[in-house]
Amino acid sequence: MHTELAGVPIARRAGTSGTAENLRVADRLREASELLKVQGASRHRVAAYRAAAAGVKHYPRGAREILDAEGVRGLDEIPDVGLGIASAIAEMLVTGKWSQLERLRGTTRPEKLFQTVPGIGPALAARIHDELHVESLEGLEAAAHDGRLDAIAGIGERRIAALRASIDSVLGRIRGGARPGPADVLHEPPVSMILEVDREYREAARAGKLRRIAPRRFNPSHEAWLPVLHTQRGAWHFTVLYSNTALAHKLGRTDDWVVIYFYDADHIERQRTVVTEPHRPLAGQRVVRGREAECQVHYSRY
Repeated sequence: MHTELAGVPIARRAGTSGTAENLRVADRLREASELLKVQGASRHRVAAYRAAAAGVKHYPRGAREILDAEGVRGLDEIPDVGLGIASAIAEMLVTGKWSQLERLRGTTRPEKLFQTVPGIGPALAARIHDELHVESLEGLEAAAHDGRLDAIAGIGERRIAALRASIDSVLGRIRGGARPGPADVLHEPPVSMILEVDREYREAARAGKLRRIAPRRFNPSHEAWLPVLHTQRGAWHFTVLYSNTALAHKLGRTDDWVVIYFYDADHIERQRTVVTEPHRPLAGQRVVRGREAECQVHYSRY
């Protein structure tokens, strides 16, 4: 049986009560807390997800009922659930997935997530993932509004505009107006901080100091090869991994392309990819994709 929320299919078992649904959401939040702890995340992040799991588990109203009636702001009223975790719960309910948990598990399949956006089929989803190195709806949103999506060959202006509207619509249902719109998509750490985190990750990964997970994709031997770093700078929390895309493996760049996810105090997620720039004027420098102009200013100061 399937129901719909604002036009997005949502899987629901027949006869499922709100309480049972809350238990499933709480189980995902608790699993994220446990994985974060094992992977060395800050105690604050671990405790936040654990507390949110307890709040959802014991709340008398069903999460879907709240989202349908009150949006993300209603979910934010659940004890110990802030806007970021409320948006994560909405992502679970709207798409049937939670990309952050799948990433921590090593089971992420961004192409499937992108196909929840109207107008994005399997082939385009694969190209977006491989060419733009984005792995979340928020990353896709940033690419749609900073020009990177326009660079994919064969997508005309009309289709770009339609895709941008579809992405905004899906994320609007998840956010319920509780988060910044496209004009504020670059509410992010400064490039200097992202580059510093990139350097920390690559140095620690080369030194064998990081816990490794076994990604499901492109890993037939189920080897735990992918280093993961959880670190913090001021109010920003970071999760960092090498890019595990088909293109990165094909070009032998899995130890160069670094995907950095960052979370503010409300656990609202954004993403950028850092690479070694092959072209002038920044050839050989580490560059944050989508923020090249800022990187050029950054390097000009040294």
